[in-house]
Parts: sequence; structure tokens; C-alpha cells
Amino acid sequence: MKIAQLLTAFLLFSFFANSQTIDNMKLWPNQAPYSNGKTTPMKEVRPTFFSNIGEAELDIYRPEPGKANGTAVIICPGGGYAGESMIKEGSQVALWFNSFGVTGIVLKYRIPGSDGVTDREKAPISDAQRAIRYIRSKSAELGLKSNQIGIMGFSAGGHLASTAGTHFDDGNTQASDPVEKVSCRPDFMLLIYPVVSMDTTITHRGSRLNLLGKNPDPEKVKYYSADQNVTANTPPTFLVHASDDKTVKVDNSINLYFALQRMGIPVEMHIFEKGGHGFGLDQTKGTALAWPDRCKGWMEQHNFLK
Repeated sequence: MKIAQLLTAFLLFSFFANSQTIDNMKLWPNQAPYSNGKTTPMKEVRPTFFSNIGEAELDIYRPEPGKANGTAVIICPGGGYAGESMIKEGSQVALWFNSFGVTGIVLKYRIPGSDGVTDREKAPISDAQRAIRYIRSKSAELGLKSNQIGIMGFSAGGHLASTAGTHFDDGNTQASDPVEKVSCRPDFMLLIYPVVSMDTTITHRGSRLNLLGKNPDPEKVKYYSADQNVTANTPPTFLVHASDDKTVKVDNSINLYFALQRMGIPVEMHIFEKGGHGFGLDQTKGTALAWPDRCKGWMEQHNFLK
């Protein structure tokens, strides 16, 4: 059994042994935007990797009673916008957050091209924005602090998270749905070997193709490149990448780092010499294994663990 599977089994055992709570819910109570309402079952392409996700859901993992610190992180698994790695970059990470009092929330976002999705580029980001709004609107009920709701993403999930961190609004006070009345701005971003840019020189081509199609308009490419959309209101950011990543070039993180720095946004970046791509919490060797501790330390530094 691989180390990651052993870790997941251990965390799951600890999770249930300590009577922690997991809630599953549909993100949209009625028909989601950019959907025709027709969905078919998602497909397990390979163990724990699912495609054809046409209905968005949240899995909310709560820390054991008395341990929660009020912070929540919405986790976007990676998969090149073709599917989602639901364990390694989803539930395993949520359980890790639980171990130090953070509520981990896995977002099963709609995959472009899935049955029922009518606008491939807008469906995922609308799910991410809705997830932030929902958790913020229910913060008191969930025992969370409304100003300590972050978003995290791995690989293409990092693209979704960084898009949510650069395209947000304060909510619509006239909306009939109370969820839509609150802000969808994340309070911080945690981006792990993220796809950031849709520029052909550095993007992950599969993610770009699956999200934007073959010949996207240049303005659309710019809109979905987070490094081109940083403002003074972009949230503090933590970045992790490996120099030898052959799937998603490290330039994605580097470019975003400099864009954030230019705007005076608090940002910390860790570039490891080796690690490759898709290493999750523990599927690598050497110094890259340190990133979870660095991430936790950064959250402590910004008072997100109090």
C-alpha cells in the first residue's frame, strides 16, 4: 500500500474515532447556472479520479468538538479540468486541516464538457464563487469566522482557486437567495503547483483546452490568467511549486508571485528543487515534503489558526 493510502486510512480512522462530522450537500438547491439540468453519474476513470462531474457538491469535514478555530478552507482538487483527484487533493487534505482545527471543505466542482454543462468556462468558477458565498452565509451556523474563509487548489484546481481569488464581488443585496447577498471574496489563497496562466507559453495545455476550447479569444485568455488580474484587493497568497514540474511550469507560480508583490499583496512562495507534479501531501521525496508545515506556519503567521 502506498504511503498516501496509509496516511488516508490513518486519518479516516482518527476522524471517525474522534467523532468528527462530515456533511455532504448539493451546492445549488435548484438548477445551477450554465446547466441544462440534465446530469448523468460521474465516472471513476481510475481509482479516486472522477470525470463527468455535472453537479456541484460540498463535503464539509469538521474538526473534533473543542478543537475548531473558526477557519475554513475550500479545497479544489486538480485534474486538468478533465476530472478531479478527490482523495489525494481532496478528502486527505481536508482531514489534514482538521488535525489543527481548520474545517476542510472539498468542492466537487462541475467539469467543463460534462453532461449538462452549457458553458464550459463559467460553470467551474460559478461553483467556486457559490461555495465561498455559501460557507460565509452559513458561518455562524457552522461555527466559523466569516473573515477566515480561504480557498485552496491543486494544479487545475489551483487555477480555479486563483480565478476565484482574482474575480469576486460583494454580493447582490437585492438577491432573493440569501446566499447570493454575501461576498465571494476568499480571505486567503493556498495554491499548490497551480495552473495560473492560460498563455500558451506557460499554460498547461490540457487545462486550457478543456476550459476555453481550441481558439479562445485573447481577452478570455487574459481574464482566466490570474497573474493578469491581480488588484489591491487580491487576498494574501501562499504558493508551492517544484522546479522540475514537467506538467505545469513553475513560471505559473513565479509570475503570480511577482504580480502579487507588485501590488503589495502579502505572498509567500516555496519553490523546491525536486518534487515533480501532483505530489499532494506526501507523495514526493526530499525537501518538498516540508510544504504542509510551511503552509500551516504561514496560516499561523496570518492569525488564521486563532
